[in-house]
Amino acid sequence: MNTEKILAKLNDLKDEYLIIGVSAGPDSMALLDMLIKTSKKKIVCTHINHNIRIESVEEEHYLKNYCQNHNIIFESMTITTYKEKNFENEARKKRYAFYEKVMKKYHSHTLLLAHHGIDLIETILMKIIRGSNLEGYAGIKIYSKVKNYTIIRPLLYMTKEDILKYNKNNNIKFYLDNSNNDISYTRNRIRKNIIPLLTKEDSNVHLKFLTYSNELQEYYNYIEETTLKKIKENYKDNIIDINLFKNEHQFMKKNIIFHILSSIYKNKTNIIKNENISDVLNLIDNNKPNVQINLPHNIIARKEYDYVYFEKQNNITKPYKILLKDTNKVDNMIIKKNVSTNIDNNSVCRLNSNDIKLPLYIRNRKNGDYIEALGLNGKQKIKDIFIEEKIPINKRNIYPLIVDSNDNIVWIPNIKKSKYNVKKDGLYDIILTSYKESEEKNEKEKQ
Repeated sequence: MNTEKILAKLNDLKDEYLIIGVSAGPDSMALLDMLIKTSKKKIVCTHINHNIRIESVEEEHYLKNYCQNHNIIFESMTITTYKEKNFENEARKKRYAFYEKVMKKYHSHTLLLAHHGIDLIETILMKIIRGSNLEGYAGIKIYSKVKNYTIIRPLLYMTKEDILKYNKNNNIKFYLDNSNNDISYTRNRIRKNIIPLLTKEDSNVHLKFLTYSNELQEYYNYIEETTLKKIKENYKDNIIDINLFKNEHQFMKKNIIFHILSSIYKNKTNIIKNENISDVLNLIDNNKPNVQINLPHNIIARKEYDYVYFEKQNNITKPYKILLKDTNKVDNMIIKKNVSTNIDNNSVCRLNSNDIKLPLYIRNRKNGDYIEALGLNGKQKIKDIFIEEKIPINKRNIYPLIVDSNDNIVWIPNIKKSKYNVKKDGLYDIILTSYKESEEKNEKEKQ
């Protein structure tokens, strides 16, 4: 595979439009010219005026005229204000937000960017210096899946020198950004001080880095696929099963925890630090049956016996107690009274009013709650039942319990019946049924 083959394969895409990010610099102007000469698709040139250099207006004006002369669609945006301390990070977010807006407008799923081989070397070295994960150490990819589109970087096979030579041979005008000479930026220092040493050793060193990047990405993809399978085995209903988890290899344990935290933090992986992963692993290995740790952004990891849960701090539910009516809705559960049914599982409870004190109420759990469960000679803690049933910790404090006027728990809907339950062929004058709100239609069909 090389730049020419990547460009040729673009014609096989289903997209009618190809979106390309163009700064008017030498790299993106070269890629735009290559695309014009090879593509059978319609081209949309997107340009962002970062509004920090005097030359920006001239560059945008030139690029707009260039696109008109070559019958190319031109889309531009000017960033008027910056609010974050990290200018580069904010500019990047706004840039990609604009790309996505343009792609949506033209129903395209392909974005072309002009990163080249030297950019790849710089990125890998920066990741090594700053620290990253396996995917980060691989640097820039030729093909990157992002949300519902793909970023393609055909120039990763070329050096900056190759691109400048191409521009000269094809008489392509471009603009230079003087900020690239500012050595206060890490990337510029690497470009000025380290890259010349590497290219002196091997003029094609960028291809060696590309091979390294591709192989590392293959390793990452394999590990990622394996990790996702392991997560399904070890993490169900937002609960880690410690007895299963402890059998995994230490490397896989770290990956599982990283993915769980990534999901909690909505893939904002910059929030997650190595010490957070270590803290969760130490929590799992802790000999205490009940212990918790604090994680960033008010998240708590809580261990209760053989299970670990994650919840928002201060996610405290106020106590509630409401009179049981004919139809009741609590959270996403519907509980009905005196609806005839032939079902005889834990979603139905039959009671004799002579055995309990009316009226009945619905309430959430309290400390020390227990139920005298059907078929057991003794009491069972509600807390232990919720753990056994793997009820998510954020649901436990709102889960409805049915109690009589003496505050005896007569039924845990969908989970467990008490000793007060009467058999289907026994004497009863109260029937309680429960089901999720989404199941109401199916429940009516069964009755």
